[in-house]
Amino acid sequence: MSEKKQGMFQNKMQVVIFLISLLPVLLAAGVYGSLPDQIPTNWGIDGHVSYGGKSQIWIVGGMAPLFAGLFYVLPYIDPKRQNYRKFPKVYQSFQLFLQVFLLAMMGIIITESFRPGTIKVSMVVTAMCSLLFMMLGNMMPKFRQNFFCGFRTPWALSDETVWNKTHRLGGRMMFGAGIIGLAGVIFPSDKVRMGMLTGPVLVAIVVPYVMSYVWFKKREGGE
Repeated sequence: MSEKKQGMFQNKMQVVIFLISLLPVLLAAGVYGSLPDQIPTNWGIDGHVSYGGKSQIWIVGGMAPLFAGLFYVLPYIDPKRQNYRKFPKVYQSFQLFLQVFLLAMMGIIITESFRPGTIKVSMVVTAMCSLLFMMLGNMMPKFRQNFFCGFRTPWALSDETVWNKTHRLGGRMMFGAGIIGLAGVIFPSDKVRMGMLTGPVLVAIVVPYVMSYVWFKKREGGE
């Protein structure tokens, strides 16, 4: 392993990411004995809360270290792994935000297990997801060609110019979708709130995919 790779993925930020990924597991271990037999595992857009056995908290807690390990390994198995050296801070910032997101979700589940109704879950989760999409939107223009992060269309992976244009457009649209979703938090209806998040996000995903193809065909035709 080269020194550049070591410097990029074996630094203080990566250590922090790994440490934070352990917190949900430690929280689960700390409260497991006191948890009720059934804990909330899903909140529907109609406000209905689904419950499952408390052992499912290990699945939620285990997602954090699983993702930490996965995102650490991906750059080393990506055929375009050399490109990760061009956006290491962005890549690690996304990992860090994801770990904080998963930790917050664990906190919500534990709180709602002991004191149901304490948190307006749909509002909090919508706000967190909106912030995640805004952060992704800000990061996407900095992504370089790879097989795991971003809009990995065959046309973008085949042409660096198409990749860059796709991610500039996708980044702006994803950021805008996050703003709309965040604005939707103020609405009392869970369905309206979720619609204002998922609708714009779907548009922000579909349009860059379509434009990626359009831009590739134009370049293929010499335009």
